[in-house]
Order: sequence, then structure tokens, then C-alpha cells
Amino acid sequence: LGSVIAYFTSAKFLLYLGHALSTWGDRMWHFAVSVFLVELYGNSLLLTAVYGLVVAGSVLLLGALIGDWVDKNSRLKVAQTSLIVQNSSVILCGVILMIIFLFKTQLLTLYHGWLLTLCYILVITIANIANLASTATAITIQRDWIVVVAGEDRSKLADMNATIRRIDQLTNILAPMAVGQIMTFGSPMIGCGFISGWNLMSMCVEYLLLWKVYQKTPTLARKSAKVETSELKQLNVKKESDMKPAEGVQLIVEKDVTGFEPQQGKEVSCSARIAEPFITFRDGWVAYYNQPVFLAGMGLAFLYMTVLGFDCITTGYAYTQGLSGSVLSLLMGASAITGIMGTVAFTWLRRKCGLIRTGLISGVAQFACLILCVISVFMPGSPMDLTVSPFADISARLFENEPLPTIASPEPEMIFATGMPNLSNGSVAPANSDPEMSPEPVPLISVSLLFAGVIAARVGLWSFDLTVTQLLQENVIESERGIINGVQNSMNYLLDLLHFIMVILAPNPEAFGLLVLISVSFVAMGHIMYFRFAQKSLGKQLFVCHTPDPKAAPDSSPPGNTSTV
Repeated sequence: LGSVIAYFTSAKFLLYLGHALSTWGDRMWHFAVSVFLVELYGNSLLLTAVYGLVVAGSVLLLGALIGDWVDKNSRLKVAQTSLIVQNSSVILCGVILMIIFLFKTQLLTLYHGWLLTLCYILVITIANIANLASTATAITIQRDWIVVVAGEDRSKLADMNATIRRIDQLTNILAPMAVGQIMTFGSPMIGCGFISGWNLMSMCVEYLLLWKVYQKTPTLARKSAKVETSELKQLNVKKESDMKPAEGVQLIVEKDVTGFEPQQGKEVSCSARIAEPFITFRDGWVAYYNQPVFLAGMGLAFLYMTVLGFDCITTGYAYTQGLSGSVLSLLMGASAITGIMGTVAFTWLRRKCGLIRTGLISGVAQFACLILCVISVFMPGSPMDLTVSPFADISARLFENEPLPTIASPEPEMIFATGMPNLSNGSVAPANSDPEMSPEPVPLISVSLLFAGVIAARVGLWSFDLTVTQLLQENVIESERGIINGVQNSMNYLLDLLHFIMVILAPNPEAFGLLVLISVSFVAMGHIMYFRFAQKSLGKQLFVCHTPDPKAAPDSSPPGNTSTV
């Protein structure tokens, strides 16, 4: 009993609990805000598209600056500030949305509708601030606090990373389902009120949990000094020349360093202050390039350039192929299960083969499963037809002076359960359609193989994600953790943005097979980059899989690097 109580009061469990609360609120909000914007703007996807573009662009441009801010300030200040800003922004957004839902008719008549437009802009801006604060929270908790709480125990760090991912997988499925039910059987306004109330309660509990974790882990109060951004490039060169080739990365906690006092006697000109963010942005990307794990991070980022996931694109394509919302929800549940299996596989493979080889095995497993997706493109039922111009539908409507398609009166149960548009005509498939009006059934061999490959590949995907995450945790020095992980987030968003642009250029279901082939190609390129990183790190020992000796230097870093984390 004593050991059980000790576990539930430990810093590790409190960190899990705080992350679960934070992730639950995040997933509810990210799901609901898109549905709210569709509902508000006459069932059009315009506001949702603008919101997605603003979010991706903001993280892409500001990721390095957010990470630099994380590095320059104390851990508790960063965690508390980002927590308060994130939750307060969501609460404020919820209140504004409730007001819009209540008084939309009146707002439309005021100032010729400009006041309502201003409200839309305000909602998107505040929601974007919430996302940026969420990015800061993820960097400081998942890339920094967790490393310090794990201490010198790498196995504990791997287990904590895996548990965090399991929490993510569960909340990805359960949170949208919960808020979707509330919005379906209640109303969008009730959904806004519920999310605002949840974030208010969650903010107070998370604040308390962060404080308890901080108290139980004294090393969190000690943080190495943040070097000036102009010195980041030289730091990477110095650490390579000063290290002994035979040494490995040592997972230790820095001694007391007081590096947060502002420099006295230095006057900074106005032009220097203006230029500082741009210098930070430039030097952050240069520092990221100079990291020994650069190729591993790039390999992970390339996996974001894909339509082979459970986002609105793939599920929208599934609707065009005749899959119902209930079948898709079951498939999403199966993908969550295989994702959790991937976290279990990661911890087992790491113990047996070491961290770097785990990434290799995971990459091979993911790519092998995605071969099913490639095969599906050429199977019966695949609508792939490269003779159809991707702009045929759009250009026809433009020349005929017809408006582009909007979502036409979807069934509330469907839109709130999935929120996924139909790519064929911009509409959400109704839950109860007339059998006489429905088209001929499409053979399900192609789409079945597609989703079988996507679901099976989640095992390798999440194991690979955890591998690269731990490589970044172990190989990036403490004073650069924030900015390097901020740039990594920017890279992920950049490739994610490119995949949406790819879909915009080829939106027809007939072109989806081509998108699948391009996606698998980018996954292959990502794993080739990781293979090159592993080859540099392990050399001739690359394919020698053995159980690592816990007393020996770990194989999770390239030779000659002894970064301190």
C-alpha cells in the first residue's frame, strides 16, 4: 500500500496527470473550434481553412523564438506562463463564440456585418495565441521537465516518453468523442460553455500539479545559462572539438547555474531590438542544422508530408469511397490501439537493441506496412485516374460564374461526430441518404487495403517518433533544448503545410492515388535520412543488435558527442 501511495504522489505520476488534463482540453478545443467556425460561417470551410493556415504559419515562423524564450527563462515561470496564457485564451475564445452564437443575427445588421467579421478575426487570433502557448507548454514539459524528472535513468526516460504518448493516443480519440456528444445532444453554445468551464477548472488543477512536481524535483530549479543566440553556431563547433571521440552522451543534470540575471551596463539600440527576433530565428535554424541529430529530426519531419493519417483529408476520401462515419470511428479506434502498441514496441526494442537501432527497425516496419497503401492504388475500386485534371471542377465553376461548393446542411450527428468534409464535392455525407438516390456501390478492396496499411503503420510510426524524441532529449544540451525543439516543431509544421498545399493542387478523389504515392516517397526519404544518421553514429556496429549493457556508454549518440542534458 505504501508503494502505491508513493507512486500516486510521485513527481512522475503528477506529471502524467497534468499532461492528461492538458491534452484532454487541447484535443477538445482543436476538434470543436473547427466545427464552430464551420457552423458560424454558413457551413463553409473558409474560416476553418484560414484558421489552419494561420496556426501552421505562426508556429513555422515563431517556433524558434518560442523555444528561445523557453531557454532564457526559469522552468517554473515558462510552464506557468504558457499554461495561463493557453487556458485563458481558450476560455476567452469560448465566451466570444457563445456571444456570437447568441447574437449572430443582431451582429450581422451592425455596421453592415463588419462587427461580426471583426469577431471572427478576434476568435482566430486568440485561438492562434492559445496554440502558440500550447507549443511552449509542450516544449518545456515534454522536452525539458521530463528529462530532469527522469534524472540519469535512461530507461525511466524511455518509459515516461512512452506513457506520455499513450496518454496522447487515448485523448486523441476520447476527447473529441466526448465534446462531440455534448454538441450533438446539446448545442454549439453548450459546447462552448463546457470547454470554457473545463479549461478554467483544468488550469487551476494543472497549476497546482506543476507546483507540486517542481517542489518534488529540486533539480528543476537549476538550469544552465542560456547562451546568446549569436553564439549558438559556435557552441556546436566547440562541443565537437572539445569532446573525446570514445565518450558517449551522459544524461546528467546541470549543477547550479545562475544565468537569468539581465546584463547590466549594456545599452541596446532600437535597431538591435528590432533585429533580435530575426537573428534568433536565423541562428536557431543554424544551430538545428549543426546538431548531431539533425538528420534524425529531418527524418521525423518528412513523415508529416503525408495524406496517410486520420486527418480530414484521408477520412474525406473514405467518405467518397462509401465508408460510413461509424466505420471510420472504429478505424480511428483501431489506429489508437496500434499506436499504443507502438509505444510498447519502442520500450521493448530499446531494451533489446538500443535506441538508434529501434528507430531503424521502426522505420522498416512502417514502410513495409505502407506498401499495402501503394498496392491499394492499383486495386479494383481505386478511383485513380491521372487523365482527370485536378483543377477541372474548380475551373468549370469559375468560368460558369458559379460559387465554389459549401457544406450543405449536414446532419448534426455526422458533423459533430467527425467534422470531416467530403472531398468529392465539399459536403459531408448525410447520415441517412435515400437508397434510390445513392450511386452504385464502390468495391471496398482498395480502401480496405489503404486503411489496413495506415493502421498497421502506426506501430512503426509511433515507435519511430519516440525514438527521435528521445534522441533530441539526450543529445541536445540543456541551454539549447527550447530553441532546437522549437525549430523541430517548425519543420514539422512546414512539411504538414506542404501536404495541405499538395492536396489543394490535386483535390479530386481521382488524384488521391497519386498523393498516396508521393506520401510514401516522402516517408521513404525520411527513413533514408535516419538511416544515414544511424550509419554515422554506429558505423560497422549498425546491424549488430544486442542487449545494451546498462553500465556501458549508450549507443544513442554519434561518436564524439558528449552533450550534457
